[in-house]
Amino acid sequence: MKKGYFGDFGGRFSPELLMPPLLEVEDAYKTIVKSKPFLTEFGRILTEYVGRSTPLTFCPNLSRELGFNLYLKREDLAHTGAHKINNTIGQALLAKHMGKKTLLAETGAGQHGVATATAAAYLGLNCIVYMGATDVKRQAHNVRRMQLLGAEVRPVESGTKTLKDAINAAFRFWISEQADTHYCFGTAAGPHPFPALVRDFQSVVGHEARQQSVEQFGTLPDLLVACVGGGSNAIGLFHAFMDDRDVRMVGVEAAGSGEPGCYHSMAICKGTPGVFHGARTQLLQTEDGQIEPSHSIAPGLDYPGVGPEHAWLDASGRAEYVSVNDAQALNAFQSLCRHEGIIPALESSHAVAYVLEYKDDIPAGSKVIVNLSGRGDKDMGIIEEYLG
Repeated sequence: MKKGYFGDFGGRFSPELLMPPLLEVEDAYKTIVKSKPFLTEFGRILTEYVGRSTPLTFCPNLSRELGFNLYLKREDLAHTGAHKINNTIGQALLAKHMGKKTLLAETGAGQHGVATATAAAYLGLNCIVYMGATDVKRQAHNVRRMQLLGAEVRPVESGTKTLKDAINAAFRFWISEQADTHYCFGTAAGPHPFPALVRDFQSVVGHEARQQSVEQFGTLPDLLVACVGGGSNAIGLFHAFMDDRDVRMVGVEAAGSGEPGCYHSMAICKGTPGVFHGARTQLLQTEDGQIEPSHSIAPGLDYPGVGPEHAWLDASGRAEYVSVNDAQALNAFQSLCRHEGIIPALESSHAVAYVLEYKDDIPAGSKVIVNLSGRGDKDMGIIEEYLG
């Protein structure tokens, strides 16, 4: 496969001024991240600070109703409450090894911003986080957490004031401050090497799930399910199972309200190939190539593109991609709360909704793992708005 590509997707389509820092990160990825001392230190921090490994939790009540065995990979129990911490610890550690002083990040739901601020504080780095003004309002709790951790949060007023606009602003800042700054990209998207770099740091999720499956129920799972915005939690779960052809992999995109013509975030299910944020991938665009607005009740899924490895997995048929709407995600949110005593993030609720909505397509007795990418306390303001 061509360097930096996943089939026909990926690559590095960036302005000339961004090439020096991208090439610097690529070189560090090949020489530092692959080294044994780095991996040993990264593993130690994941164990001692992040709290890995996270459990694989059986859901007895929902399993009884559904007719198959439902397990949750509990990334909500990692430090800061989401899978995002795996990647930010990895990139913060990389930044230290590269001699950088500042971690730069963008965030939608706020979880990546909190995780970046946490990693920066732990490793003694400055932290600047760009966040769409709309997301600043609907994730005020996470904004306060970032500020308590010492980060400077910069609201972005341009465009739809959401994640894509925050990424645009972060890239502009990186061009001017590349000497001392590492851009801690938050998902498995963007220009090479970020899709592979983020995937590798998140692959701990799948490696643990694979080992825990064998230990807990004596075989590999039949089905993996994860929500997909940019797709970092999904690719982190899927990667360790890529060669296990009997294991189905399903990514769940956000269908918005589900009404005809509504804004949504179905970059794979409804998008077309194009170049966005430095990579060729599936994205929401007009016939003229202009980026269309996206929407999801879950801020972390509110993104008009997707990581290029997911676009390739869809094109190759190795993974399936479906969608659920806001109402279905809210129903799944309530079901998991009331049946299992677990409050999931609205992003993760889309993955849970798949197994509830498509239960008839899953054979009885199957072993199903849903990646619970984050916890739902960050979403209480949105939940109150919709459910009262």
